[in-house]
Amino acid sequence: MSSDEREVGIAHLTLLHLPPPELVTVAAAAGFDAVGIRVVTAGPGEEPWPMAPGSPMLAETLSRLEDSGMRVLDIEVLVLGPDSGREHYEPALEAGAALGARFLNVMGDDPEPERIAATFARLTEDARPYGLRPLIEPIPFKAVRDLQQAVDIAERSGGGGVEIDALHFARFGGDLEALRSVAPELLPLLQVCDAPLERPDDLERPGRLPRGQSTEGDDRMLEARAMRLLPGDGELALAELVAAMPAGVPLSVEAPVAALWEELTPAEFALAARRAVEPLAAAGIDPIATEDQREIR
Repeated sequence: MSSDEREVGIAHLTLLHLPPPELVTVAAAAGFDAVGIRVVTAGPGEEPWPMAPGSPMLAETLSRLEDSGMRVLDIEVLVLGPDSGREHYEPALEAGAALGARFLNVMGDDPEPERIAATFARLTEDARPYGLRPLIEPIPFKAVRDLQQAVDIAERSGGGGVEIDALHFARFGGDLEALRSVAPELLPLLQVCDAPLERPDDLERPGRLPRGQSTEGDDRMLEARAMRLLPGDGELALAELVAAMPAGVPLSVEAPVAALWEELTPAEFALAARRAVEPLAAAGIDPIATEDQREIR
């Protein structure tokens, strides 16, 4: 990747049925620069990939990262609830450090604003020795559900940031002008996908999702887990969203599309995702700003 190119990764949720080593290989062949890896499950019932330090799968993942020159952009997904403490998140920090990840994706699921802010601040401090920067992701069906809540928490954390997801931004009614007003150093990563403008209603429930993720609950959650679209296949204002973010911010394709999982091999899907994101990746690149963005951790 040259100095005038934007870093582009693929989030594990896009191909969660692939073990991390295979994800690295498939993503590298498709032309991605980096991957996100799920080292912690997002909810009860989900089957974790065995990525603890010292595990054979972690060792194989590291080997494939070295062989391919790929990087780990972020690890996911840490859910912070009312009782979350160091014993809850330390395994994720250890796995992230072993992988050389930059960011830790965080969901806020504690409805008490002061407590979740304090928990995220402690996490930010505890993550620093591991070389990880926690990013809280506003999600409309979680307790931290909009941009302002996430920014307030990040600003008080002493070094954490906010991870914007294109789908969630649309579903919580995100405002581009408000996004432009956020300090650039708080926005080091953007997840992209596409979707219809209209909020989903009464979605057909699939029999099973990768790794046993739940198909129950809010339609927005099911859409986020399995019914997104590749960039360009929907109606979201993705170019405008990218333009509202800091110049040169890395992009991560988080676009699980259940219909395409059935039609395409993982290699074909990854290649389609890389091609779909290219217009966004190439838009508005400033070489100096891009270099500055890579220094933000």
